[in-house]
Amino acid sequence: MPTLDWLGRQDAFTAAARVPYRLLEAVSQHGDAQAAAHNLLIQGDNLQALKSLLPLHRGQVKCIFIDPPYNTQSAFEHYDDNLEHAQWLTMMLPRLQLLRELLAEDGSIWVTIDDHEGHYLKVLMDEVFGRGNFVANVLWQKKYAVANDHKTIAPMHDHVLVFRKTPAWQRNLLVRADDKDRQYKHEDDKGLFRVSDYTCAKTAEERPNLYYPIRQPHTGQTIWPSRTRVWAYSQDEHRRHVAEGFIYWGKEGTGKTPGFKRYRHLLKNDGVVPQTWWVHDFAGHTDASRKEAREVLGTTSLVDDFITPKPELLISRVLEIATKPGDLVLDSFLGSGTTAAVAHKMGRRWIGIEMGEHARTHCLPRLLKVVEGEAGGISRAVGWAGGGGFRLVQLGAPVFDAAGHIHPEVRFDTLAAFVWQQETGRAHTPGDPATGACPGTPLLGIHYDLDSCPRSPDGRESLISPQTPQAAAPAPRAAIYLLFNGILGDKRPAGGNVLTREVLAALLALHAGSAAPQAPLVVYGEACRVGPARLAQAGVTFRHIPHDIRAG
Repeated sequence: MPTLDWLGRQDAFTAAARVPYRLLEAVSQHGDAQAAAHNLLIQGDNLQALKSLLPLHRGQVKCIFIDPPYNTQSAFEHYDDNLEHAQWLTMMLPRLQLLRELLAEDGSIWVTIDDHEGHYLKVLMDEVFGRGNFVANVLWQKKYAVANDHKTIAPMHDHVLVFRKTPAWQRNLLVRADDKDRQYKHEDDKGLFRVSDYTCAKTAEERPNLYYPIRQPHTGQTIWPSRTRVWAYSQDEHRRHVAEGFIYWGKEGTGKTPGFKRYRHLLKNDGVVPQTWWVHDFAGHTDASRKEAREVLGTTSLVDDFITPKPELLISRVLEIATKPGDLVLDSFLGSGTTAAVAHKMGRRWIGIEMGEHARTHCLPRLLKVVEGEAGGISRAVGWAGGGGFRLVQLGAPVFDAAGHIHPEVRFDTLAAFVWQQETGRAHTPGDPATGACPGTPLLGIHYDLDSCPRSPDGRESLISPQTPQAAAPAPRAAIYLLFNGILGDKRPAGGNVLTREVLAALLALHAGSAAPQAPLVVYGEACRVGPARLAQAGVTFRHIPHDIRAG
């Protein structure tokens, strides 16, 4: 497969691994507390923020929409959009790598870009996501009027590059618009129908089998098609259409040319297949998005800060195709906050990342107004009247220092997420009964062999639950335990964080009542006072904190 080469490429491919995990520090909570737990506005560098999201959100994001800097040789206050080409590619690559890790197996990523870097970005995404996972290049008509200041050819569109994580991704159908339904203006005893042409653009010489006479049943007249435009159906198909009542001869039944009845109730689905050409009245345009931003924020400064804010209608089309209510949506170039605002109004969970004070001066007030029920953008179309909530957090200190030691502010759940990710390659959800976790104890959960696990009916998720029949249950690889931060109630420095014979006995008793008592144990702790023979006898593998925890 062709790849791109540029100065700094090798360093770019390892940049994500060198980024430290950082703590996410709570700043404020807004709206409903329960709903706020699912929506996150992060202030900070998006590369570091994406790395910090991995332990709790790896493989869980259903849809990523990003609008990265276009590298258009012009400067913005909040973005360096004048990066040299190689620097731009170096900036994008590690972010795409982390975004892929965050995507669910049935997830997709949508990236807006213009012609300055769009074709290079396509090749770069082929390499990161796999060329076989390319879905489409959507062309979005971002302008509805041609400006007179272009000396060459006026640009009227942007690209939206769409990739899936794996073939498990399935797109949704778009809701059929009213204007589509209005086409079904005829009705008979079978139902509503519209009339389509009974001929096709082929000549009698090209398709002689489609050049034949049809009898008009009411007048007895013999009807031939034009020799330059023959019937669209074979004689056998036509006879079936006649028998089943699919031929239309006009309101009075005396027409001189037949039509084909297309009944509304016989459509294969109740929606419209998405296409790659998105006109401005379907997906909005940049003038409308500037107006949206002014109305919501009550300021014109956003127009100066962001030359091309994206309209809510554009984002809503993406989420309509790629997600369902309750799915998790991520935007790591949140900009003016459009993606988070639209996801919130459409009942999706969301994570938005924005750097600098802009997260608080633009994104925060916009999202506060969404919670309050602002009526702009898609609000009327989706019936938005307010509600929900979100949290504002900022990037804190690294979880591990340069020597690999754990930051003193790290708590049990945070370190548990890193340990679980290291052992399983999956995000950690505290207290998830599907993994046999025991909240308030050192047992983080059972690491199952997912390859042996049965699949859900749609083939997307492994079925792991206490109700799974024993015969169909997945094989447990290990039970993961963590001794840290006094989880056993002993707050002394060398107390419950050290694996002693007494602590081992307590763990074995807990393990005997777990969902997989036959599974071997992997125990993380600050020190081990139990000999190798006893550990082997108990089926325990000990890993030392912090040395056995990968900090990269």
